[in-house]
Amino acid sequence: MPATAPAPGSVRVAAIDCGTNSIRLLVADVDVERQTLTDLTRTMTVVRLGQGVDRTGRFDPEALARTLAVTREHAATAAELGASRVRFVATSATRDASNRDEFVAGVREALGIEPEVISGEEEAALSFRGATGALGARFAGPYLVVDLGGGSTEVVLGGAGGGSTPAAAYSMDVGCVRLTERHLRSDPPTAEEVAAATADVRAALDEASRTVPFGETATLVGVAGSITTVTAHALGLPAYDRDAIDGAVLGVDDVLRAADDLLARDRDQRAALGFMHPGRVDVIGAGALVWREVVERVRADVAAAGRDLTSVVTSEHDILDGIAWSLAEPGRDDDV
Repeated sequence: MPATAPAPGSVRVAAIDCGTNSIRLLVADVDVERQTLTDLTRTMTVVRLGQGVDRTGRFDPEALARTLAVTREHAATAAELGASRVRFVATSATRDASNRDEFVAGVREALGIEPEVISGEEEAALSFRGATGALGARFAGPYLVVDLGGGSTEVVLGGAGGGSTPAAAYSMDVGCVRLTERHLRSDPPTAEEVAAATADVRAALDEASRTVPFGETATLVGVAGSITTVTAHALGLPAYDRDAIDGAVLGVDDVLRAADDLLARDRDQRAALGFMHPGRVDVIGAGALVWREVVERVRADVAAAGRDLTSVVTSEHDILDGIAWSLAEPGRDDDV
């Protein structure tokens, strides 16, 4: 069946975000003038591309094959839906892998375009654009957007006065896959393993705070799978519900309790949770730990600045949306 045409003034785009843990596709109609982004399809597949990269510095052949197979599926979907512009963005694991040329060649063959291995700073900016574009005027700026991935976590501050322009960004080399492989090897993790992982995250936050002034935060926004999963747990959802999670406002203490509970559970207990994606079961403990430490640090720095941070916002809109917005900007020439 031929794809329907996008609405007048819109451009149909296909955004692909390939991270350390998952690869995601968004095909959407974007109207820059009206500031609307309408999904046609949005999918996520756990491929664990970053499997072992922190230890070996290379992509595992099986992980590479899994990821390229899904990339070919995404290429077919984008073509079937009539996307005229396609952008493939790869992040932390691909930045770190010595054999990334194999990956780049495979993506080029599947999609007919050059994949972009972006910096942590650009990753942060795209995440910020995606998250804040959906927040509208519901929350006060400045926003601190936190994108917690498998290999890295981006923190980006901006939007003073309600705008969507980043002012400061930093990419930390801590993520749910990286910390799991590095520290959390027991089931459930031991106190010593948790302490070692916590020390890593706190050191990364200390470094990030030299670039990003956490204390200026008015609204803390969390995006990506680890954070949405912690949110689902805090909300007590029986199954994953994107609509319930998107825009959820939780008390800081509720977030911390949910994160601590996920970290303390063993694999079987996590897998039994109705909202838990099977591909996230073994790494959500580390993801929850990172989010706990970020929330606690931001609350402390805001308090030191003489204000209170009492709640956290979760957004289902993130770097994937940012990539889609970037494809529709005037002057972009990626027609396929």
